[in-house]
Amino acid sequence: MPKALVPLAGEPLLLHALRRAAASGVVDVVVVVAPEGEEQRVRELLAPLGLGDLRVVAGGPERQDSVRRGLAVLPADVDVVLVHDAARCLTPPSVFRTVVAAVRGGAVAVVPALAVSDTVKRVVGGRVVETVDRRELVAVQTPQGFSCAPLRAAHEAAASGAPATDDAGMLEALGHEVVTVAGEDAAFKVTRPVDLVLAEALLSGGRA
Repeated sequence: MPKALVPLAGEPLLLHALRRAAASGVVDVVVVVAPEGEEQRVRELLAPLGLGDLRVVAGGPERQDSVRRGLAVLPADVDVVLVHDAARCLTPPSVFRTVVAAVRGGAVAVVPALAVSDTVKRVVGGRVVETVDRRELVAVQTPQGFSCAPLRAAHEAAASGAPATDDAGMLEALGHEVVTVAGEDAAFKVTRPVDLVLAEALLSGGRA
């Protein structure tokens, strides 16, 4: 099953994610890049949200291709783009507002980030070769926010290159400054079964 459609408390992760995005009050157009062949199912799943301008397109073979396809159907007058991962389904609405405010304040690329609390080591061939100073490290979340034109240009420039896993990194590679804003613990990524258990607990406790 595509991760975005995995159920959490009876609803797919995607529905939880978009409910919080819509509650932020800063999202005018929603583009969902759905697993190929699931477009109609996604439209039906999201119908209860009553999103005013919802566009659903099929994703590509790589994440980068999927984002590019989503950008292609945006209205011409969109100036700020948020790229969000449905697996971060409990991201609070306040994070969306903070990211958009930073872009509107003049930043080209904005990422929510949390300080790294674990000790981090660089390992080669099963052997530790370095303990990394975590004071300079952050864990990056979504939504990542961008000025629309530079984001489009970054995807055009990267179209023939190696697949990218991070849109902010694509702009960084072109020399754009990427700034951080405060992330949230609730914006963790649902990747493993234990993450679903944590998300269920947060929902049942009224904390998300």
